[in-house]
Amino acid sequence: MSRPRSPHPTDGELEILRVLWEHGPAPLGVVCDALRAEREVATTTVATMLKVMLDKQLVKRTSAGRGYQWSAAVSHESTADSLLGKLVDGLFDGSAERLVAHLVESKQLKPSELAELKQLIGGKRTTSKKGR
Repeated sequence: MSRPRSPHPTDGELEILRVLWEHGPAPLGVVCDALRAEREVATTTVATMLKVMLDKQLVKRTSAGRGYQWSAAVSHESTADSLLGKLVDGLFDGSAERLVAHLVESKQLKPSELAELKQLIGGKRTTSKKGR
């Protein structure tokens, strides 16, 4: 028996969503061309992935001439929130603080990113103190 499909996009589905977020609604050929700028991919593979994504309600399609126009049915922000929540829950026991600590300690942040993160956190602390 096959396992149920995850509502979260796979890495390949994320590639397609990035194309649709960047280009807006597009026919299959445009999606394939954009993906081929990064790696070789068969048109039939992309068409199959789009059908799976349609079933998962990640994309929408409208008739356009002899084919379809594909568009993202989910926003970048909602997808990021969903995937980040899955990451925090799965790897950091639901603790966003542990995620941030890991990022800082792993030294994967550029100094400019670390400074921006400090500024964001400082701004949130100021806002939350005023709201008390």
